[in-house]
Amino acid sequence: MSGFAWGPALLFCPADRPERYAKALERADAVILDLEDAVDPERRPAAREAVAASDLDPARVIVRVNQAGTDDLAADLAALAETAYRVVMLPKAERVADLGALAGYDVIALCETAAGVLAAPELAGHSSVVALMWGAEDLVASLGGTSSRHADGSYRDVARHARSAVLLAAGAAGTAAIDTVHLDIADLAGLQAEAEDAVAVGFAATACIHPSQVAVIRAAYSPTPEEVARARELLAAAEAAGGGVFRHDGLMVDGPVLAHARAVLRRSGAETP
Repeated sequence: MSGFAWGPALLFCPADRPERYAKALERADAVILDLEDAVDPERRPAAREAVAASDLDPARVIVRVNQAGTDDLAADLAALAETAYRVVMLPKAERVADLGALAGYDVIALCETAAGVLAAPELAGHSSVVALMWGAEDLVASLGGTSSRHADGSYRDVARHARSAVLLAAGAAGTAAIDTVHLDIADLAGLQAEAEDAVAVGFAATACIHPSQVAVIRAAYSPTPEEVARARELLAAAEAAGGGVFRHDGLMVDGPVLAHARAVLRRSGAETP
């Protein structure tokens, strides 16, 4: 997974709230300083000044800039030129041409419109793109809809399709995929279920909007001691079997199953055979 340098919990922070920057970075694996949706347009000039004046660890800072082709993006990039921050998240990315203004930056392409989801394979293959992320609410808005979720909190089919499409596009290009935010801050159980599903299918990280969500995401992405022990046992059994398909605890074990076990060890920080 090329270019992905962070842990699993990426925390958004409004860029017009500089008093929150350091605390957000302290609590999460990386902070996303948001110059777009989290900031009222009238406050964006002050937000840019705050970003330019900040002095956070650039290795753990992502800046969500504004949409390609806007005057806001040009102003965002002028502010970033005064900083050491070199990772940007581009919202509403819809075509490779949208990346043209971002030369010299590593880019997280946010596929959150119908056009963006369909363009995900081309965006993922661009040399500057280090990850794809998807977004549910802007996606549904781009379709003229009103809600990405059913009354029980589960995603509607179009959102589930977009999530899978972005994940597959990222995987096919060998880049990372980031799962979208869970907007119901109080629903930690729902967040846990979504984060557990995200790691099970191969997302590299989950974005979040509140510090209380960080621990839930980290726990979901961290294998339990039992899972690590099981993975080690399986890989040891494979070595003892000498290769090929074999039976272990009543189950058939082949290459994909062993790849799953190695993924568990990688997430745990352990060395893999």
